[in-house]
Amino acid sequence: MTDETTKNGPDATAAEETEAVTTQETTAEAAPAEPDPVEVLKAENADLRDRYLRLAAEMENLRRRTERDVKDAKSYAVTGFARDMLAVSDNLRRALDAIPAEARENADAGLAALIEGVEMTERAMLSTLERHGVKKIEAEGQKFDPNFHQAMFEVPDPNVPNNTVVQVVQAGYAIGERVLRPAMVGVAKGGPKPEAAEQPAEAKQD
Repeated sequence: MTDETTKNGPDATAAEETEAVTTQETTAEAAPAEPDPVEVLKAENADLRDRYLRLAAEMENLRRRTERDVKDAKSYAVTGFARDMLAVSDNLRRALDAIPAEARENADAGLAALIEGVEMTERAMLSTLERHGVKKIEAEGQKFDPNFHQAMFEVPDPNVPNNTVVQVVQAGYAIGERVLRPAMVGVAKGGPKPEAAEQPAEAKQD
């Protein structure tokens, strides 16, 4: 019995050691590796920096939008009132235009004072509107622009470039960058000049 134990002893010990080593290797492979604290901190720092930059960009955009909204509110707060005042100004101008030239020349002191008073009222009203950002659209002689002009009729004129504003029926006004009302205009229906019309015929003969 003792001899058999002695005989089998080294083999059994070696097997146990091999099994122990295998168990340790399996345990080592199964256990996850510990993350590097430095890399963890770097990742957290990068994430926080990204969040900060995004938040800063959002705040800057919000600030700009707020400034723009406040500016627009100040600039366009009088839009409705200004449009109504332009209607009053139009009536004053119509009243002045309705006075015949002869009546103006031969007007007595009372009528002359009335005409002057209406003209002063019109100028004061337009000056007040201009101080609040309402400006007249200079249309005559300009190329027709549907954003600022409303065409009422065409004027045949071969000496004027096509689509040129040649007459203003009612003045247009803008407030800031917005059109308060477009100018009502007459637009030239231009044609080719005589020499320009002859040139294609000469070219055709060549």
